[in-house]
Amino acid sequence: MVIYLRKLKNITAVFLLLLNGCQNGLEIDDALLVNIDDLYLDKQFPTYKSHIIETAEDIFLLDEKMRLMVKNKLKPIYDPRMRSMKLLKHIFDKENIALAYDSGANVSAREAYHNQQANCLSLTIMAYSLAKEANLNIEFQEVSIPEYWVRDGDNNMLSGHVNLRITKIIKPNQLLLIGGNILTIDFDPVISKKSFPSKVISKNTVIAMYYSNKGGQALFDNELDKAYAYFKAATKIDPSFSPAWGNLGVLYRKVKHDNFAMNNYRHAIALDNKNYNTMSNMSIILNEQGKLEQVKRIKKILHKKRYQNPYYHALLADEAFYRGNNTQALSHYRRAIMLAHNVHEFHFGMAKVYYTMKDHKRAEKALKKAINYNKNKVIDNRYIAKMSIIKKANSH
Repeated sequence: MVIYLRKLKNITAVFLLLLNGCQNGLEIDDALLVNIDDLYLDKQFPTYKSHIIETAEDIFLLDEKMRLMVKNKLKPIYDPRMRSMKLLKHIFDKENIALAYDSGANVSAREAYHNQQANCLSLTIMAYSLAKEANLNIEFQEVSIPEYWVRDGDNNMLSGHVNLRITKIIKPNQLLLIGGNILTIDFDPVISKKSFPSKVISKNTVIAMYYSNKGGQALFDNELDKAYAYFKAATKIDPSFSPAWGNLGVLYRKVKHDNFAMNNYRHAIALDNKNYNTMSNMSIILNEQGKLEQVKRIKKILHKKRYQNPYYHALLADEAFYRGNNTQALSHYRRAIMLAHNVHEFHFGMAKVYYTMKDHKRAEKALKKAINYNKNKVIDNRYIAKMSIIKKANSH
């Protein structure tokens, strides 16, 4: 999973980091490709070069133990599909590394393997490296999922998604390749069951995503020079990756260089006119510049694009709850549940609001639904712990 961020500042919602959309693009008057050397602001971040950025080799490298595992357990299996399934079993089987998901673990292939924790992007990177070592023909894919936000403190994280496609290898003496994909490896079981559009992306794009995640964490930690180092590295490794330029724009906005921020937003949108979060960022500056008609047009089209996305309504609910408007929060959560009733986070959101309102019976009912729809044991334990708190409140 590729994580980008959205932060609240007072009552105005401000997007921090950015993600490509998947619907039809918008025509933005200010979109403009510029000389990329004019988009950097090195002097503002004087110590950025002191931060060591992982190289592509660092991110994907296997150590001797990992190579030995591949040699002994995977390479002896002749059939590529069976070899792929054996790899997946090794990753998750309790008798092997039993790797667990951690949204904050943006780590290298080696770190994921030995620490036994990784986010979806790092899981995918690790699986890619092991599969390549096992002589499997493998490619990265970006999956066009609906925009999806998850809160972390006073920040909203916007998630993208990548998976892996394993295909048959054409041997030199093989004139015809029969069949296409052998297997798609996706570490999100919900997404893997749905037919979202996907496209093959380069290894450099994946590295840019990895750097963006690292930069985002640094930005959260207020390590601005480090954030700049990673964001700049992302634009260098893949200059066509639109979100990376938007990330720089967000950082410039934070240090009050709005002109540079605007230039980066223009460049990002020129690269991809479906980059809706960059448009949201741009509309904030346009609003401050008094360009209200353009702001109105952008907001209207963005709302239209997102209205059928349940996660958009959950985002609005979360922001209303953050501002203390419980009635509005409940209204948005109900809309989200009407669009997708089986998403456990929506019911947990309802429970959270009801609990704040001291309506403990409804909070318990909503939390039971969240537990029923959740399929993650770690989250289940958290919900059960919260359920005991609500039950105690109900008993008084």
